Amino acid sequence: MRSRMETFVKELQHELIERLEEIDSHKFRIDSWTRSEGGSGISAVLQDGSVFEKAGINISVVYGSLPPAAAQKMRADHKNIVIGDQPLPFFAAGISLVLHPKNPMAPTVHLNYRYFELTDKDGNPATWWFGGGTDLTPAYLFDEDAIHFHRTLKEACDKHNKRYYPDFKKWCDKYFFISHRGESRGIGGIFFDDLDDKDQNELFEFVKDAANAFLPSYIPILLKRKDAPFTPEEKDFQQIRRGRYVEFNLVLDRGTQFGLQTPGSRTESILMSLPLTAKWEYMH
Repeated sequence: MRSRMETFVKELQHELIERLEEIDSHKFRIDSWTRSEGGSGISAVLQDGSVFEKAGINISVVYGSLPPAAAQKMRADHKNIVIGDQPLPFFAAGISLVLHPKNPMAPTVHLNYRYFELTDKDGNPATWWFGGGTDLTPAYLFDEDAIHFHRTLKEACDKHNKRYYPDFKKWCDKYFFISHRGESRGIGGIFFDDLDDKDQNELFEFVKDAANAFLPSYIPILLKRKDAPFTPEEKDFQQIRRGRYVEFNLVLDRGTQFGLQTPGSRTESILMSLPLTAKWEYMH
């Protein structure tokens, strides 16, 4: 599964870069990096483009030792993880994407799909799981966009399990809730983690279908909204909503916290999800 997931995220990243560069007149900056503790990745970032203020697509295939504190947080969902005073060997492969369009009528979107594995002292998988999802964060809501986005994800989920969409939609709404604000980050999508209850190959096929649903779910919305007229006041509101996005990612997001706690992680890649600009106004 390690090599299959690695191949998939690399191919998907290439496809996404090609498609987005057809829309924006600017090119992605591609950075290949290695991790001294083990593994590597490719970060692709486009800043201040014609359509995107910031767009990032990151893949990583890393392995090494997971600190006991980080492993302890996973044990609630994986009771077979044995926590001692020594780091645990791990492997992780995944892709993450965040797009922040310039036009406030075009929504921000996030995608992340990953495979995680903890191994025993002999290198055999002790436990494994998939996680991920896709969610939409508009500054200005258009009902037809929300319907299209959710319908496309539902079709991908329904191919594998009729419970996936309602369950993962509910999970998404709960996860992307800014608790200190008492408000949702966006209009949701799907989100799941610790998915290990079926055959590994079967779950991998679901992850691929969910990830491949991204372009048909989002690109039609982007093309419809990227050139829409807007006022300075509407742009200002977009900046305030982006501030909420930053708050969630830095304060609440598990992926950000895991990445920053992992020895040898690449901070620039972890924080690529943040918008180029954002705004906070007192009592807004």
